[in-house]
Amino acid sequence: MNNTVVEISEKLKNGDISSVELTKDYLERAKASDLNAYITIDEEGALVAAQKADEMIRSNQAQPLTGIPFGIKDAISTKGLRTTAGSKILEKYIPPFDATVIEKLRAQGAVIIGKNNMDEFAMGSSTENSAYGPTLNPHDKSRVPGGSSGGSAAAVADDLCAASLGSDTGGSIRQPAAFCGVVGFKPTYGRVSRYGLIAMSSSLDQIGPITKNVADAKTIFSVIAGHDAMDATSRRTEDGEQRTEDKVRKVGIIRSQIDNPNIDDMVSQSIKNAIDKITSAGYEMVDIEVPLIEHALAMYYIVMPVEVSSNLARFDGIKFGSSVLGEDDSQNLIDTYFKTRSQYFGAEAKRRIILGAYASSAGYFDKYYRKAQAARQKLIDSFNKAFEGVDIIIGPTTPSVAFNLGEKSQDPMQMYLCDMFTVPANIAGLPSISIPVRSEGLPVGLQITGNRNNDEGVLDFTLKIENTIMSS
Repeated sequence: MNNTVVEISEKLKNGDISSVELTKDYLERAKASDLNAYITIDEEGALVAAQKADEMIRSNQAQPLTGIPFGIKDAISTKGLRTTAGSKILEKYIPPFDATVIEKLRAQGAVIIGKNNMDEFAMGSSTENSAYGPTLNPHDKSRVPGGSSGGSAAAVADDLCAASLGSDTGGSIRQPAAFCGVVGFKPTYGRVSRYGLIAMSSSLDQIGPITKNVADAKTIFSVIAGHDAMDATSRRTEDGEQRTEDKVRKVGIIRSQIDNPNIDDMVSQSIKNAIDKITSAGYEMVDIEVPLIEHALAMYYIVMPVEVSSNLARFDGIKFGSSVLGEDDSQNLIDTYFKTRSQYFGAEAKRRIILGAYASSAGYFDKYYRKAQAARQKLIDSFNKAFEGVDIIIGPTTPSVAFNLGEKSQDPMQMYLCDMFTVPANIAGLPSISIPVRSEGLPVGLQITGNRNNDEGVLDFTLKIENTIMSS
């Protein structure tokens, strides 16, 4: 079908197709796909939801997402539907509750096809760290789809669902969106409830949509955004509090990103071409500096592992998760913890837990973690200063196009560099979107970042330039 959410919604309301027919079509494609974009496909649940959606449409109760088939990143809790976070330790976990974003989708009559593949506990930039095998890039199956929401991006790009919800800790929505040639939006931290998201790094994680175009991202965001009493970090910001789409005149460019020595020539040239088109559309381009932005990745890899070490401590085979109890002769509780976590956690999860435990230990907490948090505040201040002179900041989403499977999996440092341009928005809690630009060959993403709470402004500006940057 390959229609957008908005187009499908119109067809459903007009009676051109039923949600049941539509859902069966998506289910067949998802089951037949060789991309490994899904960990779990919920055929029975999807068809029941589709029947309810058709009833809503017949009774004139249709809403924007009624009958729309969604994929959901497997880190987001779905009541009665297995949620693994891409890990063997949660292979048998079936949540007894829905995440807030899932409640909102169900209230609209949306249909959940299944749970999308991901890097284990969202730790990775390629979806090669999944305990259920890597996802393949639909543009070139020898390449990665990005990560950690790689299954979501690949599913949307190959029309295995109309849209998906992912989570973004350091670029995990935007980076795979760039690699797969789709749209990925990370809202302002706190604009969308994190209740029901299996936490990786609580001060950085944010749920957002992955879609075929910006209009769909805006529609989905309008549904899932809003304050939630179940999430202590949820903002009470009223919709449109800082809307500035009609005021966007000055567009900031961090020249050091576009001319970065680590960026591929094709990516750099594609971004420069997009900038020329935006300039021709009447926007003023301003070269800006954001002090400390080049150190954002270093901040991230101190703050994130410390929070990972804390969040994953609960998965010990006793409180949560699979256990070796009954599988061996462990009698000592400490042995049970050790053997369970050794057996069921993957290499990257273990690496980040150990890094976090080290950085938060008594001898190093002040030396590393406190300094990283102090630097984080300075970076936030730098962004605040930058947005006094420009309305929007644009640049590349990633330093390269999708790389080959296995190319970086044995070199963690090279893998971490994939997020060098996306991490700053998470450190500062800013809204940021990746959209595809016209390029020769594999997809390239343009990243557009706005000031805190100006999510609507970012989306509306991006809507205006979307067709421009894809034109010949």
